Amino acid sequence: MSTLERVDYADGDLALTGWLARPAGKPRAAVVIFPTIVNANPPVERRARMLADAGYLAMIADFYGEPVESFETVGPLAEKLRQSAEHYRTRLRAAVAALGSHPEAAGLPMAAIGYCLGGQAALEIARDGAGLAAVVSFHGLLQTQQRAGPGDIKARILVCHGDADPMVPRKQVPAFWEEMDTAGANWHFHSYSGVRHGFTDPGSDERNLDAVAYDASADRQSWAAMLSLFDEVFAA
Repeated sequence: MSTLERVDYADGDLALTGWLARPAGKPRAAVVIFPTIVNANPPVERRARMLADAGYLAMIADFYGEPVESFETVGPLAEKLRQSAEHYRTRLRAAVAALGSHPEAAGLPMAAIGYCLGGQAALEIARDGAGLAAVVSFHGLLQTQQRAGPGDIKARILVCHGDADPMVPRKQVPAFWEEMDTAGANWHFHSYSGVRHGFTDPGSDERNLDAVAYDASADRQSWAAMLSLFDEVFAA
């Protein structure tokens, strides 16, 4: 398994810290991982290592530039991050730029994935027109302050969504589809029946929250779907 290496970068005057996982051989592509609302944590670090094991150079982005004390106290940090679409997207651009400028990413195509808040972030950077080959959202939030317009989205999009996720009311799903169609995006939407928020994290069941639950089948299927998309997009 790959170890993680610190990557220092910045959004303006705000110092940020990314965490890089390297594959054993030449990377197929470089992938930014946008974490959950609590920022880099063991489940997201595990995904970075899994991507490295699959042959990708992966970097966990930093949302806040400061420690997260707990899930219960992170709300104000997330609100500040998303105070406006431009503020949010500027933070996300910084992460993409940091990985893209890393010497080991030179000449590599790029993608972004994300979990929960990070899933929303991955979709936001796609809406922003980033030159990414693919973007994948796992139980990500679908709403945005700035909908994509025609021609805005360059990346292929895969959304892996729990149909019973109370953080994404069902009415937001067709609205998202309509937004993607209006933008002319190349998109796939996988919806897993009866599956709630946080379905990729086995620790979800320890939080005693009705909104979140691990689902082993959705976890396996969504990861396989991402790898399949990457095989297609990053074919040798």
